[in-house]
Amino acid sequence: MTIKAEHEIHTRRKSRNVGVGLMLAGFVVLVMALTFVKITQSNFELPAAEGSASGAGDQ
Repeated sequence: MTIKAEHEIHTRRKSRNVGVGLMLAGFVVLVMALTFVKITQSNFELPAAEGSASGAGDQ
């Protein structure tokens, strides 16, 4: 059994996969950075509930 050289299609597919992986990693880093900045702001507050829990249906 001889070792075959890598076919051209495998080389192109590998480079495309690396590109997609880098784009995905960049997106994850962007979302993490935006979340970190939003949480560490000095005026960060949890959103208030839309009405009280016991009388939510009463008008």
